Amino acid sequence: MTHTYKVSGMTCGGCQAKVQGLLSKVPGAKKVAIDLAKGEAIIEMDNHIAINELKEALIDYLKYQLSETNHQLHNVTPFIAEEETKSWIETYKPILLIFGNIIGITLLVEYMHEEFSWMRCMSHFMGGFFFVFSFFKLLNLKGFAESYSMYDIVAKQWSGWGNVYAFAELALGIAFFTGFSPMLTNTITFMVMSVVLLVFCKVWPLNVK
Repeated sequence: MTHTYKVSGMTCGGCQAKVQGLLSKVPGAKKVAIDLAKGEAIIEMDNHIAINELKEALIDYLKYQLSETNHQLHNVTPFIAEEETKSWIETYKPILLIFGNIIGITLLVEYMHEEFSWMRCMSHFMGGFFFVFSFFKLLNLKGFAESYSMYDIVAKQWSGWGNVYAFAELALGIAFFTGFSPMLTNTITFMVMSVVLLVFCKVWPLNVK
């Protein structure tokens, strides 16, 4: 059986991942899907789980409040089908807009120089990249760190890595914009992005199933 519950207090992807992780640990919960836009948790279970047990899973995070809704699903297929009908553009529109803006600003800055330089262009692009993504993480640093520790290789071993990573991105953005020690900056960037790539390769198969 599948039931849908209202969950208030979720404001970002980090909240979504945190609530999903907490509810997934409740005994009897087979599958948990979180709809951030609707503020809903769709839980598939073998036997009915008392709402108090679900609330207990969120008790350490008071901003997340779970309540019953009149809408109950008996099959998760319609929800999954709705997600699958989204086009590639609709799914990745936010990330495409972010990269489009970074590329546009980078090219505009380069246009202001008398001579085009690929090295300078790439430095500005990387600076913009790290600045933008560090900004989103710093908006809710605690939420990001908590959700990051659920899947990142390093953060699983050290919970503080999520906090360090956000500021590391900010520092790299500044380094690329100012041209600080290119060799050191590129080396640290390679190390950081290598960890990100390992996480992506680990998480991606789960997302495409």
